[in-house]
Amino acid sequence: MSVVLLRVGIDSGSGGMQGPLFADGSFELVPIPDSLGVGRRTYGNTAGRNGVPLVEYFPHARRALLSDQAMHVDPEFETFTYGDPTRPKAGLARLEQGDILAFYAGLEGWLHDVPAGLYLVGYFVVEWAGLATSASQGFVSEQFAKNFHVMHEKVYVAQRQRLVLVKGCTGSRLLEKAHLISAMATNRAGQPLKVLSPEAQAVFGDFGGHISIQRSPPRWVDEKCADRAKAFLNSLL
Repeated sequence: MSVVLLRVGIDSGSGGMQGPLFADGSFELVPIPDSLGVGRRTYGNTAGRNGVPLVEYFPHARRALLSDQAMHVDPEFETFTYGDPTRPKAGLARLEQGDILAFYAGLEGWLHDVPAGLYLVGYFVVEWAGLATSASQGFVSEQFAKNFHVMHEKVYVAQRQRLVLVKGCTGSRLLEKAHLISAMATNRAGQPLKVLSPEAQAVFGDFGGHISIQRSPPRWVDEKCADRAKAFLNSLL
């Protein structure tokens, strides 16, 4: 069994902020902007789990500008799908049924003072994974109908040859509470850097010493830690 950690959601580099973390530990997974401008869901017309339009979590000065900004909603937790056509995510095609794809995101305290950190926000128990070209068109259309990369025909046609798709099954979920997995360190230049915390390393391992998770490719958990990681994820609220 494989367990993979993958960063998703808005951040300072893609969207210009961190997602909101509430005082009770709950959160909103705010999608990144849709750079292609094809999405029908916008920050203004989409409410989060608290019923608040997502645009309200942006700085006040940016809200009018971003109200009509389309969102790239991926992963989506309604039917549990994820897609990506980029080279760093190509390895996700190796995931097999029963593997775990765990998602983490940048969050920061909303109306309370908690610094930005990286938090586990949900996971898929994999039902199917592979290149879009390795499945029939009927299968992709049916199983990934709500995925951003499939639901927009022009996007799908342009990306299909390199598009990796992952489908979660029963047991997949968006967490109710975020779970912190980062700690602060510095890089060789002395700049601040988010790394996997010692507590999280005790669960997921240290990825061969490559513990930076601030901006990283998917992190594959060593197989000797996989059962422990799965049990930990299943224990989260």
